[in-house]
Amino acid sequence: MQDLEIYIRDLESAAVSDWLANHLDEVELADDTLAGRAVKGKAWYRGHSVRVSLYPGAGGRRYTSVILEGEDLPWASDLDCARSAWRAMGTEIRCSAGDWKEGEPVEDERWWRLDQRGEQLAVWN
Repeated sequence: MQDLEIYIRDLESAAVSDWLANHLDEVELADDTLAGRAVKGKAWYRGHSVRVSLYPGAGGRRYTSVILEGEDLPWASDLDCARSAWRAMGTEIRCSAGDWKEGEPVEDERWWRLDQRGEQLAVWN
């Protein structure tokens, strides 16, 4: 099972639905309004089921965590997924740099930040 997680700043709910619909088949979100609560859904990709979860308020009030889980996904890494989301939505996207592990201190944790300035490794805060 592969899972990808990105964080989208100031996400407009229709934007994520449109972006996912361009890369996945049959995207079904339970409710595409992000009124401060989690939104769950499913989609298909190459005949495989994909779970879609949106968590508003993750990583700070202005970010929504987008998690995709499935046997086959359109992107090989969080960064590839973030790049695709950035191109589609034009709002700041963040994702793990891939070197942090559960239980490690977070003060030195580095994240990819994609925005109008480009791609940069940065500390979250």
